[in-house]
Amino acid sequence: MITIKTENAPAAIGPYSQGIIANGLLFTAGQIPLDPKTMKLVEGSIVEQTTQVLKNLDAILAESGSSWSRVVKTTVFLTDLNDFAQMNKTYAEHLNDSKPARSTVQVAALPLGAKIEIELIAEIEK
Repeated sequence: MITIKTENAPAAIGPYSQGIIANGLLFTAGQIPLDPKTMKLVEGSIVEQTTQVLKNLDAILAESGSSWSRVVKTTVFLTDLNDFAQMNKTYAEHLNDSKPARSTVQVAALPLGAKIEIELIAEIEK
């Protein structure tokens, strides 16, 4: 296994890694909309929060040598499914033509009051 760590995504704030590569796959920890420079939650709408989460995942993908075109599966956690349409539009624009499998679920709460968290699984170049 290989541990992924980049300064361009929020540092782990507990006993976990930003990402782990195992058997040719990258598994990321769930990313919330933390600014990696300040480690503070990005305030604002679901659009601003989704954008930050996707930037954090961009950084982990880049550090691992992967990209959105190699993402197999994402899981999106929302505190309010009424935010789904705006999240989905922002997500689709960010991923362009990539269309990994995805699950989206509503949860009671997320760390620091975040509105969204996303985790992913991606293939790694061998």
